[in-house]
Amino acid sequence: MIPISDEYRRRRFPWVMVLIVLANIAVFVYELGLTPRQTEIFFQSVGTIPVEIASGVDRFPAAPGPVYLTLLTSMFVHGGFMHIASNMLYLWVFGDNIEDVFGHLGFLAFYLVTGIAAGLTHVVVNVQSVIPSVGASGAVAGVLGAYMLLFPTASVRTLLFLPPFITVTRIAAAFLIGFWFLTQLVSGIASLDVQTQQTTGVAFWAHIGGFVAGVVVALVFRPSRPSQPSVSW
Repeated sequence: MIPISDEYRRRRFPWVMVLIVLANIAVFVYELGLTPRQTEIFFQSVGTIPVEIASGVDRFPAAPGPVYLTLLTSMFVHGGFMHIASNMLYLWVFGDNIEDVFGHLGFLAFYLVTGIAAGLTHVVVNVQSVIPSVGASGAVAGVLGAYMLLFPTASVRTLLFLPPFITVTRIAAAFLIGFWFLTQLVSGIASLDVQTQQTTGVAFWAHIGGFVAGVVVALVFRPSRPSQPSVSW
């Protein structure tokens, strides 16, 4: 299931969300110009490495500041086209409404806080891992968590694959996002039986941590939400 658009009209232009998307794209374009070895060094420098965060000790290559800064820098780095494309698609579909209800600065704080919470969750589960974790998926998961809480009945146009058929249908946000979270939770629990989540290439517990953080923040602040449904884009 791939979301295409939702049906809640925003009240203001999502400047912050658009800037976040552009920042991620700019970093990815920069990555494309690196050699494989340079890419490896770049990921090790700006990615979140659990053992470094847990110990507070940076390793070579050095991070662009305190090692804890990688909890932020890792959110703007991606490991491939499908990685960034899927993250930016979900942010594009659901992020504008969350920025609408939190406000521009509120959304920026929300995005960064849930992304950091996601990174810390990943660190706790993989405390001895020396593999850098990168990607915006933890923060995007926070957006999904808040969206499901605030817009559970919103209709989401979704590209649905039912081999051999492909169709576009409308699915309630609570079902679409709830199903996504369930798959992450099941996969995350299953990953506890292996040495590290990174063996699968997906940081499931970062997704889980970001999602839960998004729900908690939305519950605590309970922002207002648009009342008139319409197509977002």
